[in-house]
Amino acid sequence: MIKQVNIKTGAIVAGFLLMVSTLVGASAETPEEKGLAIALEAERRDQGFSDSRADLKMVLRNKRGEAAIRTMRSKVLEVSEDGDKSIFVFDDPRDVKGTALLTFAHKSGEDDQWLYLPALKRVKRIASKNKSGPFMGSEFAYEDMSSQEVDKYEYRYLREEVVDGRAMFVIEQFPVDKKSGYTRQIIWIGKEHYRPFRVDYYDRKHTHLKTLTFLDYKRYLDKYWRAQKMDMENHQTGKSTTLEWGEFIFRNGYTDRDFNRNSLAKTR
Repeated sequence: MIKQVNIKTGAIVAGFLLMVSTLVGASAETPEEKGLAIALEAERRDQGFSDSRADLKMVLRNKRGEAAIRTMRSKVLEVSEDGDKSIFVFDDPRDVKGTALLTFAHKSGEDDQWLYLPALKRVKRIASKNKSGPFMGSEFAYEDMSSQEVDKYEYRYLREEVVDGRAMFVIEQFPVDKKSGYTRQIIWIGKEHYRPFRVDYYDRKHTHLKTLTFLDYKRYLDKYWRAQKMDMENHQTGKSTTLEWGEFIFRNGYTDRDFNRNSLAKTR
């Protein structure tokens, strides 16, 4: 869900910014330039995976800690000249079985999202103004379920911190889309592998709304890191949602034909 931009362009720009930083000195690099360089490097390191699939469990907890569990499947297709395409399909419980979310992320402009509702036997387009709403009653918004393209934000470097013995960059990003449910996000990125470990989300009133924590990272194909658990806590409601991922399988040979809104109802 949290991904990125064109391979060649991203690598060239990231390399250029880092080279400029080295040649003229860190003092000449603005916080905006440094924040962007960090974001581009994180993106560059996660490119080239082609596609992936995984089973996952969604655990929804109310403010009393009572839990409801849903099982899902996901597929992602990397698109070199645009944002990624993804599908999430619910398998259990019975009342949500067959519900599917299809997303076409874009490097710039609004993403396209469609939700298939089996009870109504229809595909519903998610309007831009509704993408800040909760995805299937969870603490993840529809916009959180899309790949996070670098071009969709403006950046600012804040500081460096050591968290649990791990050196981190802390950067701030501001959505370009005025219809986003967030005014800004603060992200903690590990310096060693440029993996995100925490994201603080601020709502349209500039109030701290949610925190996303990435846990139990595992490396695939000797390069691609995936968190096996993602925990989203809503500080305003006391609710939380955890995504627990199974084994990721990469390079399945998916094509655009596997991510077609007209075939959502036939997704198995």
